[in-house]
Amino acid sequence: MSQGPGFSQQTPEAEPLRTSITVTERVSTEAPASITVLGTLELRQPAGVNLDDRLRLVPGFSLFRRASSLAANPTTQGVSLRGLGSTGASRTLVLWDGVPLNSPFGGWVYWTRVNPEETSRVEVSRGASTSVFGDKAMGGSIGLFSPEARSGHGWLGYSLGNERTHQLEGAGALGMGSRWALSGSGRGFTTDGYYIVPAAARGPVDTQANVRFAAGTARADWMSSSDRLFLRADFLAEERENGTTQTRNSTGLGTLAANYTRQQGASTYTLLGFHNREEYRATFSSIGAGRQTERLTSRQSVPAESSGTAGMWRRAASRWNFLAGGDYHRAEGYSRETIYPAGLRVGGGLETQYGFFGQGDAAFGRLRLFGGIRGGDAGNGQAFWSPSGGAALGFERWRLRASAYRAFRAPTLNELYREFRVGNTVTLANPALRPEALRGVEAGIDYVAGPLRLSLTTFDNRLDDLITNVTRTVTPALITRQRANAAAARARGVEASTSRSWGAWRAEVSYQMVDSRYAGGARVPQIAKNQGSTQVSWSRRSTLIAGGLRASALQLEDDLNLFVLPGFAVFHVTARQSLGRGLSLTVALENAFNRVYAVGYSPTPLTGAPRLWRAGLRWAR
Repeated sequence: MSQGPGFSQQTPEAEPLRTSITVTERVSTEAPASITVLGTLELRQPAGVNLDDRLRLVPGFSLFRRASSLAANPTTQGVSLRGLGSTGASRTLVLWDGVPLNSPFGGWVYWTRVNPEETSRVEVSRGASTSVFGDKAMGGSIGLFSPEARSGHGWLGYSLGNERTHQLEGAGALGMGSRWALSGSGRGFTTDGYYIVPAAARGPVDTQANVRFAAGTARADWMSSSDRLFLRADFLAEERENGTTQTRNSTGLGTLAANYTRQQGASTYTLLGFHNREEYRATFSSIGAGRQTERLTSRQSVPAESSGTAGMWRRAASRWNFLAGGDYHRAEGYSRETIYPAGLRVGGGLETQYGFFGQGDAAFGRLRLFGGIRGGDAGNGQAFWSPSGGAALGFERWRLRASAYRAFRAPTLNELYREFRVGNTVTLANPALRPEALRGVEAGIDYVAGPLRLSLTTFDNRLDDLITNVTRTVTPALITRQRANAAAARARGVEASTSRSWGAWRAEVSYQMVDSRYAGGARVPQIAKNQGSTQVSWSRRSTLIAGGLRASALQLEDDLNLFVLPGFAVFHVTARQSLGRGLSLTVALENAFNRVYAVGYSPTPLTGAPRLWRAGLRWAR
């Protein structure tokens, strides 16, 4: 389980340069990419309740409409990396202990499932620099990892905040003999939330957007000198009110997963399997003039399930590594919609995908070469090949790297079959969507010297058949959009990050500049050209204090570039203090200066979180 409430006596120096991507807990692959690793200390510094808010310091990380999962509808919680954008679907694969966290129906991520306090490490790899992952990793991958089970360890925490916010959480582990360990964690959270429509535009129909959820995991680990097995079950029950009297959604889901790994000499074998069931339910409405009236237009129920399996073999030698394997994924889901005053609409289906891959690297003195290929089904019977290749030149403190790759993304069941409405904006489904394809190149340089770390990457991604929400009609009463394969698009830019430690002090700065445009010149919606963050922390003995600033330039809401979301900057601060006898105090403040900023249009402006504070106690043994 996670570490206790104490903190290191000083901020640690930069870790050795990370050059590998962890695929499962015991299997990794080398990559010519910039890999961001956030450990326990880094995950405790940001102030957010959920993990997505704590990952926003990573260059380029954002959710659709740049809103927090604290108030956003789950269907807008897809991850964007590298300026590729996202509708509801992520173009980024999120793995939790090697198991996909993306929704089988829509590709979005329920961030409330994962407790940041029970996450030991996060790895973020931007770009498709390896051929190991499938179609959901077109923009990159994010790996979340649970802490090791420690027998007899446990903790319990409670926090409260403004807007009637309460959270109760805890975890524990029990050893059973020399080989078995049982562990579990749970979290319950409730808040009244906040208004997502600014006061000047608010009407009688507007209420606070809020969330209530309960999530938990149970895990059994079996270990020997050469074998390891884990069995895990997790669940989520979530309810949200979406900002008006008639709109709300709820989700119930559960996942069973197993992973077996065997180490035999220089070879590692692993088998992974999982099954997921979920049901998303939502209501939609039409807003009258001046937001004075509201009419219920439809009610949706979206049951979905998925199953998947993967097998891998890795061979490691002194100068080369090779990883080969295959995977299979089956997803089925249906959107069942009751339309008022009378009507019924049903859409959905079955999607199966499989793939086989090989990825290797070899060292020739200071030079290391990389190559891989993946072949499989794009979900519609169409074969797709994803090759990748690259090189890295390493010195004592420097590494130069470059890679080129091809990747694809199949449309999700949500994009193919589900219609939805936000205020007076309707988005239609499109069962004729084709897979997206990407060709990318990148080059970068990394530098690590004691407490100093620098990383710079330039990239150029070209997309064909990009799936986006295309505006069909615009009237004062209704905006109609439809998912469609737009013209080709191009995203090119630069990512940079640096960190430096001075004893107990540590400073981090990250930045992304990306120009993401359709072939016709219009900007891809929901992508800021410039965004960045800075964080300063002080950690000594039993005290941690951290403050950070996150800034984003303007971005566009729609494909016609009619609605502009201005730039903004928000500041957060976190303080943690050990009180002795296993007790610690945490205080967190988000958007400290209460900045009002736009996150979307419906077509009424929608705003992000105001100033939010929390204070809590945690006991650990």
